[in-house]
Amino acid sequence: MKQFGFSKKQRILKNKEFKSVLETGIRVSDGILTVFVSSNGLGHSRLGVSIGKLCGNAVIRNRMKRLVRESFRQSQEVIAGGFDYVVMLSTRAGKGEDSKSPAEIIKQMRLEQVKKSFLKLAEKAVWRLE
Repeated sequence: MKQFGFSKKQRILKNKEFKSVLETGIRVSDGILTVFVSSNGLGHSRLGVSIGKLCGNAVIRNRMKRLVRESFRQSQEVIAGGFDYVVMLSTRAGKGEDSKSPAEIIKQMRLEQVKKSFLKLAEKAVWRLE
């Protein structure tokens, strides 16, 4: 039996729900991810992932989405419940001195790196909301 799942009720699927979080939520960012967090009043957390086409082809974008979803799935006991999280790739990704493209950065990312970034940003945003 799975310890943690990622059921449909834990996903933000509708465009209206994404827009609501983006308009009313708190935005926090680091060099890897940008996370928008908004209270949902449901008692459980939900996740939405939006990775733009500028980040690379479908294979690259889907890899990033899988990493973010797995980070969320493994962190369900740690993150605060009752919030919607929308995760995007940071606009600063790929703008460092080594000037790698976002696609090259995503190829090199590991789950631990994405999970650490997500947890830090989620905690920071929830702290700012309370």
